Amino acid sequence: MKDLINKKIWFLTGTQYLYGEKALEQISKNAALVVKGLNESKHIPLQIIFKPILKSQEQITQVCTEASSDANCIGVITWMHTFSPSKMWINGLKKLHVPLLHLHTQFNKEIPWSIIDMDFMNLNQSAHGDRELGHVATRLKIKRKVVVGHWEKEEVQRSLGNWVRAALGFYEMQDLKVCRLGDNMREVAVTEGDKVEAQIQFGFSVNSFDASDIVKEMQNISVKEVEALMRVYESEYDVAENLKEGGAQRQSLYDAAEIELALRCFLDNGGFKAFTDTFENLGDLKQLPGIATQRLMADGYGFGAEGDWKTAALTRVLKVMSVGLEQGTSFMEDYTYHFGEKKSLVLGSHMLEICPTMADKKPSCEVHPLDIGGKEDPVRLVFDTPAGAGLNLSLIDLGNRFRFILNEVEALTAIKPLPNLPVARVLWDCKPNLETAAKAWILAGGSHHTVFTQALNTECIEDLADMTKVELLIIDKQTEIRNFKATMAGNERHFENTYLTIFQMKKLNVLLIFMTG
Repeated sequence: MKDLINKKIWFLTGTQYLYGEKALEQISKNAALVVKGLNESKHIPLQIIFKPILKSQEQITQVCTEASSDANCIGVITWMHTFSPSKMWINGLKKLHVPLLHLHTQFNKEIPWSIIDMDFMNLNQSAHGDRELGHVATRLKIKRKVVVGHWEKEEVQRSLGNWVRAALGFYEMQDLKVCRLGDNMREVAVTEGDKVEAQIQFGFSVNSFDASDIVKEMQNISVKEVEALMRVYESEYDVAENLKEGGAQRQSLYDAAEIELALRCFLDNGGFKAFTDTFENLGDLKQLPGIATQRLMADGYGFGAEGDWKTAALTRVLKVMSVGLEQGTSFMEDYTYHFGEKKSLVLGSHMLEICPTMADKKPSCEVHPLDIGGKEDPVRLVFDTPAGAGLNLSLIDLGNRFRFILNEVEALTAIKPLPNLPVARVLWDCKPNLETAAKAWILAGGSHHTVFTQALNTECIEDLADMTKVELLIIDKQTEIRNFKATMAGNERHFENTYLTIFQMKKLNVLLIFMTG
């Protein structure tokens, strides 16, 4: 993800020529100091670029056009230092095609009670300057984030940082390529979807390949390369005795390493940053990729099991959004429940493919039978996930639209050891509780596959949903089923009305063409 270092956020300060050169010089100095302070914040992962203050419609239109065409600009922050008549902003905002954040702040934190005069009042008019911009942005129906508060406050900087991370994810979607090795698991509904509509809505493309393509790539892998990777395994993980040199299943480790090298090479050559596979379409691969998939995810690749391309793309996007953060992000699945006397919990896991960025300590490298797929025993990393706040996110295709579903959770330390469970796993407490959360999730049509992250929070996902113009349903400690159902019903009417309006306009257009013959 080194290329992300070059991505920038532009800071646009609104004013006008009305106040004179001396005031405009002060406005420029103040805005530059705001940008300097934001760039010093530990919460904002990218550099914010100060742009010359904007005093006219021509300047605004030009900078918005440039922002939309600059490959390294992934978002724009606006702030009105003074009153900036918003009709000047209309043409520019119409040309802006990157995410927009409206920062409603002012340079000074407090009113200087003893010295305040009209010069000060004219210079510091954000209170109504930003309202003017807000009016026209709303009238233009522009999706944007509004952050209110003094720019030096940590909560303001944290909210800005969440938006910047969402902008990174939105940017990543535009050129993301997802590789499907084989098709979806047979007869499964939720992993299906409209790939063309997904590319229209989000930007990422999805195309299919065969497992034999990975087998062909193995022909270019040398024994020396495989043995070098096996030594990496032995240095980074606690390798089981039967996988060590001279062990009974040493060949399984060799095969797993060869698969990783070939898979990584194939993905990199094709420019793919996310992929899927399925145990039903493995071709001549000796084993289902386990440690290979886990290590690729740890390096930032997205993954979805059983052909789940939506979750694969989403995993990659959240990986990009969490760049620089220590906590992990992984493909996940709700696997089984613990209906305890005091609290009901979820054990999340999968057959093999949980990302080791979630590990609470050094993972164990093991080989065990896999009862489905009919292949040789696959090698995998086994570990527990640390306790702490997290969230599960699902992306589904409802036929007429996409929907994000989010459940806030709390990861817990396992109640008892799991000596016979040879997979990575996490135990979590759903908010507000499992019974309510699962009911809401099922009513919303959520998948059993999710992206689980302890690095990102709900605000990040809200910002991403706004940028992609996709419905987001949130299940948290305040969720009540009656209100949740009412929200879904309201959303359904909104999207149905939007669809009908478009359909009726098209029908009217056809009728007019027919009448004018």
